Amino acid sequence: MSSKRSSQYHQVEIPPPQPFLKSLKNTLNDILFADDPFRRIRNESKTSKKIELGLRHVFPILEWARGYNLEYLKSDVISGITIASLAIPQGISYAQLANLPPILGLYSSLVPPLVYAVMGSSRDLAVGTVAVASLLTAAMLGKEVNAVKNPKLYLHLAFTATFFAGLMQTCLGLLRLGFVVEILSHAAIVGFMGGAATVVCLQQLKGLLGLHHFTHSTDIVSVLRSIFSQSHMWRWESGVLGCCFLIFLLTTKYISKKRPKLFWISAMSPLVSVILGTLFLYFLHAHFHDIQIIGELKKGINPPSITHLVFTSPYVMLALKIGMITGVIALAEGIAVGRSFAMYKNYNIDGNKEMIAFGMMNILGSFSSCYLTTGPFSRSAVNYNAGCKTALSNVVMAVAVTVTLLFLTPLFFYTPLVVLSSIIITAMLGLVDYEAAIHLWRLDKFDFFVCLSAYLGVVFGTIEIGLILSVGISVMRLVLFVGRPKIYVMGNIQNTEIFRNIEHYPQAITLSSLLILHIDGPIYFANSSYLRDRIGRWIDEEEDKLRTSGEISLQYIVIDMSAVGNIDTSGISMLEELNKIMGRRELKLVIANPGAEVMKKLSKSNFIESIGNERIYLTVAEAVAACNFMLHTAKPDSPIPESNNV
Repeated sequence: MSSKRSSQYHQVEIPPPQPFLKSLKNTLNDILFADDPFRRIRNESKTSKKIELGLRHVFPILEWARGYNLEYLKSDVISGITIASLAIPQGISYAQLANLPPILGLYSSLVPPLVYAVMGSSRDLAVGTVAVASLLTAAMLGKEVNAVKNPKLYLHLAFTATFFAGLMQTCLGLLRLGFVVEILSHAAIVGFMGGAATVVCLQQLKGLLGLHHFTHSTDIVSVLRSIFSQSHMWRWESGVLGCCFLIFLLTTKYISKKRPKLFWISAMSPLVSVILGTLFLYFLHAHFHDIQIIGELKKGINPPSITHLVFTSPYVMLALKIGMITGVIALAEGIAVGRSFAMYKNYNIDGNKEMIAFGMMNILGSFSSCYLTTGPFSRSAVNYNAGCKTALSNVVMAVAVTVTLLFLTPLFFYTPLVVLSSIIITAMLGLVDYEAAIHLWRLDKFDFFVCLSAYLGVVFGTIEIGLILSVGISVMRLVLFVGRPKIYVMGNIQNTEIFRNIEHYPQAITLSSLLILHIDGPIYFANSSYLRDRIGRWIDEEEDKLRTSGEISLQYIVIDMSAVGNIDTSGISMLEELNKIMGRRELKLVIANPGAEVMKKLSKSNFIESIGNERIYLTVAEAVAACNFMLHTAKPDSPIPESNNV
C-alpha cells in the first residue's frame, strides 16, 4: 500500500525498554504501595521534618492531637462514657460466650482501646471484644481443652491464640499484605456473620432456659437436640426474666433505629438491664435461687499474663491455628466497620496501618490478660452516633472501665446470666443482615449462592466448615473470573467509529467477512486454553451462519485487546497457535488496541514479527477500516496494507 494510504493509520508503539531492577521496583510499588503512603515524607527535604512526618504516620495520635480543642474533648468524653455503658455488659457477656472468666471482658476493654487510640487511624472505631471471635474461640479451643475441667490451660491458650492473632495481623500490615484479608468477599462475610449470629443466638437458649449442661457443638441440630432433650430441666423463672429483658432491649433498639437522635436509649439499655437484673436478684435471690448469677468478679486492673503464654507442644499449633483464623475474621470485621464510618465522615483510613494497630493491641493485650479484640459494629455505631471526634473516646471508655475494675466489680455479683444472654441475642440479631441477602439475590445470584453456602455451612455444620466454605467459594469465584474471562462479539454503532458488544447494543451492526471479538481480561496460563477453544467456537458459529445465509465467507478475525492488561508466555503461545490454526483455515488474525505491557511481551516473543506489522492496529475502527479496504480492493489472500503500525 502507498505511504499516502498507510498514513491514515496510527502507529502502535512498543514501550521503551526498562532495566530489570527498575521494572521490578515499579511492580512491587504498585502491588505493595498502591496508595503511596510515604509521598509526603519522600517529598520533604528537611531530615527533622521527615522524622516528624514518619512519627505522625506511625502514630496517628500525633496527627489529630495537634488540632485538638475543648469542643472535641466534650464530644469525645460524652461518646466514651456512652460506649463504656455498652462495653461493660457486652464485654462480660462475650467473655461468657468464649467460656472465659467474665472479668476478661472488662480487661479486654482497657488495654486494647488505649493502644488503638495511639496507633489507629479511624476516628469512629470503638475497640472491644466481638461475639463471632468469642464463639470461634470457644468452638475451636473447646474441642481440645475442656474449659471446666482444665480452666487454667484453656485460659492460657486463649491468651496465646490472641498473641498469634496479633502477630499475624502486625506482619500482614508491615508487609503490606492487606489484600490477603480481602479473599473473603462481601457476600461470604454476610453469610458467615449471619450464620455465626444465628448459632450464637441458639447457644444463648442455655442461659434463657437456665440449663447447666449443654452441648459443645455449634450446629443447629445438636443445639436443638440438647435443648429439647432437657425440657424437664427448663427453669420458667429464667425464661420469663430473659424474655422480659429481651423485649426491653429489642424495644429500645427499635426506638433508636426509628429515631436516630435517641441512639443513647439503645446504647444505655444493656447497662440498665444489668442494673435492674442485679437489683432484682439482690433483693429476691432467696425466692429465685435457681437463676444463675455471675458471682464474684476480681477487683483490680489487668494482671500481667506474658508468662502464661504457651509455646510448647502439642498446644502451640492449636493456639497458632485459632489465632490465625480468629485474627483474619477480626481484621475483616474491624477494617470493614472502620471504612464504613470513614465513608460517612468523608475521610480515609489506611488498611495496612489498621492491621498494625489491631496487631499491636492484641499482642499487648495478650500480655495483659486480654483476649481477641477488634472494632465491633454495634459499639462503633454508638460511638459514631454519640458524636465522637477522635479516637480519644476509646481512652475515655478505658478510663471508665478502669474505674469499674477498681471499685465497682463487687456490684456485679448478683447479675443474672440470663440478662447477659438477652444482651448477646439483641446484639446478634443485628448481624443477621437479611436485607443484604435479598439485595445480593436481586443483584448477583452467584453472590447470593456464596452467602447462602456460608450461612448454611455455619448453621448446619461448624464454624470451621462455614469459614472453609466462605473462603473456598470466594477463591473459586476468583479463579472463575481469571480462568473464564468474558469474550463477546462486537458490532459497529451506526454512523460512528464506536464498536460495542452486540448483546448490550442489539442495534450494533456486524460486518460481513469480519468477526470482531473482545477479550475482557488478562490472558494467563489459567485461561489460555479456554480462550483458544472459545475463539474457535465463535469462528465456527460465524462461518456456519455465513454459509447458511449464502454471504461472503469469513476472512478476518479482529481481536480487541483493550481490556487485556497483561499476558504471560502461555497466552503468547495460545496466540501463536491460534494464528497457525487460522492460517490453515485461510483466515487472518488482526490485533487491535494492545496495551503497553502486552506490546512489550509480544515484541520480545517475536509474535509481532511472525504475524506481521500490518496486522496490529491502535483501535478497532482502524483495524476494521484496513480489513474493509482489502476486502473491497484486493484479493482475499492478499496481505493487509502496510501501515507502519509497529
